[in-house]
Amino acid sequence: MGSLKEKKVSKIESTYVKQREQTQQRQAKNKRGLLRRLVVFGICFAVLLSFTISTLFSQSSAIEKKKDEVNKIEKKLASLEKKQQLLEEEIVKLNDDEYIAKIARRDFNLSQEGEVIFNLPKSKEDKD
Repeated sequence: MGSLKEKKVSKIESTYVKQREQTQQRQAKNKRGLLRRLVVFGICFAVLLSFTISTLFSQSSAIEKKKDEVNKIEKKLASLEKKQQLLEEEIVKLNDDEYIAKIARRDFNLSQEGEVIFNLPKSKEDKD
């Protein structure tokens, strides 16, 4: 058994064998080059993908913030429109002389002839 391990096989020196070795070396070199290119392209793809994903998440969070802001502004707009409508109604009422007289009697204790005004407290705070 020991003699089998010590035997070495000699190579055949022919042009075919040399061409075959050169072809195998070229194929191995091409495989290494292909592997390197694939690694470089893979790294570039990973960087590009991570940049795209981070941009997507940041834009989606910005969109959510803008939607919240739009909702708040729409609510504020609705309340302001309601207030504007009330003020416009008040303007119409203030053009009426009877309404102005009613407000003057209420706020300034003005009375017409023969009229007596009694001020009653509206809440507990007015009594104190």
